[in-house]
Amino acid sequence: MEMQRLATTLEASLDPAQNKKAEIALLEEQRKPNFSLHLLRIAASDEYNPTARLASALYFKNYIRRNWTDEDGNYKLPEDVADAIKRELIGLMIRVPANIQYQLGDAVGVIADSDFWRRWDTLVDDLVSRLTPDNARTNNGVLQVAHSIFKRWRPLYRSDELFTEINHVLGKFGEPFLQLLGTTDQLIDKNASNKAMLSQYMSTMNLMTKLLYDLSVQDLPPIFEDNMQSVTTLLHKYLVYDNTLLHSGSDNEAGLLEFVKSGIFEVLGLYAQKYEDAFGPFIEQFIGSSWNLLTTTGLDTKNDILVSKALQFLTVVARMSQHARAFNSEDTMSQVVERVVLPNLSLRESDMEMFEDEPIEFIRRDLEGSDSDTRRRAATDFLQQLLAQFQKLVTDVVLRYINHYLSDYSRSPSANWKSKDTAVYLFSAIAAKGSVTATQGVKSVNELVNVLDFFQTNVAKDLISDSPVEPILKVDAVKYLYVFRSQITRQQWRDAFPLVVKQLGSSDYVVYTYAAIAVERVLALTDDSKQPVISQVDVLPLSAQLLQHLFQLIESNPEPAKLQENEFLMRCVMRVLIVIRGGVVPITDTVLAHFIKITQIISANPANPRFYYYHFEALGAFVRFAAPSQPEKLENGLYPVFGSILQNDVQEFVPYVFQLFAALLEANPSGNLTAYYTSLIQPILSPELWASKGNIPALVRLLSSLMTRGAAQIAENHQLQPILEIFQSLITTRANETYGFELVESIVAHFEPSAIDAYFVTVLQLLFTRLQNSKTDAFTSKFVRLYHSISARVDNGLGTDWFINHANQVQDGVYVQLYLSIILPDTQKLIRPLDRKIAVISLCKTLTSSVAFAEKYKKGWAFTCEALLKLLENPPILATTDDTIVDHDVDDMSFGVGFTQLQTIKRPARDYWPEVTDVKSWVGRQLQDANATQGGKINAFAEERLSQSAQALQVLSMYMSR
Repeated sequence: MEMQRLATTLEASLDPAQNKKAEIALLEEQRKPNFSLHLLRIAASDEYNPTARLASALYFKNYIRRNWTDEDGNYKLPEDVADAIKRELIGLMIRVPANIQYQLGDAVGVIADSDFWRRWDTLVDDLVSRLTPDNARTNNGVLQVAHSIFKRWRPLYRSDELFTEINHVLGKFGEPFLQLLGTTDQLIDKNASNKAMLSQYMSTMNLMTKLLYDLSVQDLPPIFEDNMQSVTTLLHKYLVYDNTLLHSGSDNEAGLLEFVKSGIFEVLGLYAQKYEDAFGPFIEQFIGSSWNLLTTTGLDTKNDILVSKALQFLTVVARMSQHARAFNSEDTMSQVVERVVLPNLSLRESDMEMFEDEPIEFIRRDLEGSDSDTRRRAATDFLQQLLAQFQKLVTDVVLRYINHYLSDYSRSPSANWKSKDTAVYLFSAIAAKGSVTATQGVKSVNELVNVLDFFQTNVAKDLISDSPVEPILKVDAVKYLYVFRSQITRQQWRDAFPLVVKQLGSSDYVVYTYAAIAVERVLALTDDSKQPVISQVDVLPLSAQLLQHLFQLIESNPEPAKLQENEFLMRCVMRVLIVIRGGVVPITDTVLAHFIKITQIISANPANPRFYYYHFEALGAFVRFAAPSQPEKLENGLYPVFGSILQNDVQEFVPYVFQLFAALLEANPSGNLTAYYTSLIQPILSPELWASKGNIPALVRLLSSLMTRGAAQIAENHQLQPILEIFQSLITTRANETYGFELVESIVAHFEPSAIDAYFVTVLQLLFTRLQNSKTDAFTSKFVRLYHSISARVDNGLGTDWFINHANQVQDGVYVQLYLSIILPDTQKLIRPLDRKIAVISLCKTLTSSVAFAEKYKKGWAFTCEALLKLLENPPILATTDDTIVDHDVDDMSFGVGFTQLQTIKRPARDYWPEVTDVKSWVGRQLQDANATQGGKINAFAEERLSQSAQALQVLSMYMSR
């Protein structure tokens, strides 16, 4: 009964109408023993309906991802449960349907990251033992598990540990793998007329090509090298294999034949690129077969991945001079362009259908830098590789085709517009050298063509013309400017920019979206001296209309999923706000209303992480530049919608909201803590909020900002103790120790010593325990910085003697050992200029203000002086304040529930001693003043305690005589 109730709840978690209630119930279920095993068993059992089983597999995958191990690799689950999962998981995976198998495979990968192979050294033996001579379903389950584990090697850097793991696998799995490869080949031949069995064995072959890549990705296994003849013979057989029973019944969906051949091309590309010595003697047959495949395969969408992989293989071959020579003739190159490049560059009916029916998908596939395996991209890469080898030959041949297509277009522009599209695309392909970069576009061009002349002669008219122009040609024109944006001068951009902005008014989705993409990237473009190509002055006059139009495009369909579909529009909003900065103040009311409306709508169903990331970045820019002059307006407008997000626990948005709360508080020039923020303190101390890892950095930022303005109120309300309990929780884990130190540094900076006296011995006990039991270089560095932050605050009632007093309450005499073995030596290892500056101030204050060092630690005074002088040999110089907002690379970011730093409101490192600019001069003045007020004691100490170090005495005297 309990399992059935759990299955029903899991199924409800996939229903948007029941999701929230189901998630709460599942959080309660997680506390019960064997929860994870129950999930596994529901996923594996035919007693439950398919939706519940899939939901259980999904939840199991995510549960394992969150709960398998901590940062130090220790199990978070009871060890007997972890062992049971590993024991049952492989057998279950082999039995379940493919969609559930895929989810469980991801969980296997997570477990393998932690446990394989040393804590799961029986896994490979278990897999091998389950392989059968002819049971395809069982074998496919085993191979899927193996692929889930071994594919982890693909992106990894070489290391001894990695190769030990790979050799462990190959020693047990290599021989059975090759045997199964040969057996599967025989069974495919044997069942050539039995569609059901043939499909199962071809699925096996598909998995084996993936595993061949996995096992070879780091280095060529000796067992494969020894059997290269038979392996390549088999690969070639299936590269040219055909059987009508395996033909896909759809023109759009790839089938097993296409998948197997695509996988083979991936292996061939890897072998040609990395293992030429071993693979070279066998490569010719594959080059010929690739050519035949490319010239005979149709234009159906189902063949796109296959054709792309074949072109990628030929691109690798074209880099190899001994094989590239085959292309080095005008006749051959003409055939390559005409029979391979042009068919895959030209627009197809399926492309136009996507342009009209799925415009956002068309844009994502078409954009440079997209990781989609499109024919156009693969054909372009192949052509550009040939261009790199034979620049003049390729340029001359392709220009002939470009002129032909332009001539064809000019005869009948309305009927032959696709010819112009092909011509522009071809020209862009041969004009660009290297890839298109995210920040600059094409940085280097083919000197045999003229990019600007081609634009002015053939492309610009499609942006200027008031007559109807085919939408795809407008896209081509905008994209041309986007791609070659670095090749256009500032003055030329001032003429071209309005033409691009004009396209935002198009009624065509792809046209106005590409215009938004180009506007955003051009506004981010800088010249060689880091000055913007399009300045704030250029944008301000049209900013109000531009923002209003962008918001209207975003809000044109208020359904939550549709509104947040187009992240490119919101990214453009963000960029405009970053560029105009304070220019947003006059239009605050309008912009604020749009942000509130959009936030309310997408809060109901966060569906596109890129959209809502850019949304909150744009909102951050708005807060940064508008809030200082009208804080109450933004606070009153945003508090309700932010409060609703927290109340409804919209987990994807909560970390963003806490960052924005902090930014609003910091932007308010009043310096006071309003009643709203005072009321916010208690809720954000709730342990439940801190249980989510994604909340922690943002909560620490907010709490630090609250302490900056409200330390006295927090102390009066007895809220310091729960803050220190949060610190205790954070400091115990490597993942969160940085935030723990940030929190305690804020406490030290803003609370009166009397408020923290009673707690600080406990704080030091926690820190000393970490230093003793699990010290790392990073932890030690943060501890040393904290020490100096305290030692430097003599004027605030803290200082070295205050620290000594509390440290020695933990253990009598511990300070001396700590100072000599950790603080002094690791001070010299501090890297960041601000940290080194704090250390200089701290050490100088120790020399001039510490009673303990003056009277008790006489040798320590000398050691401190020498450490200070050593720091001053390379004095810290803080960089001038840079107000530039650095872009995130969204493709390198992890989206979803978690923490993503908002760059528009990123808080710079805080310098609590801004008046100290030239540290050498400051140290000199401090020493002189202290010597004067203390009746010459500093001089006396120096002569007495530095008597064994004449050089240190001489340098110190120099500072004191400045």
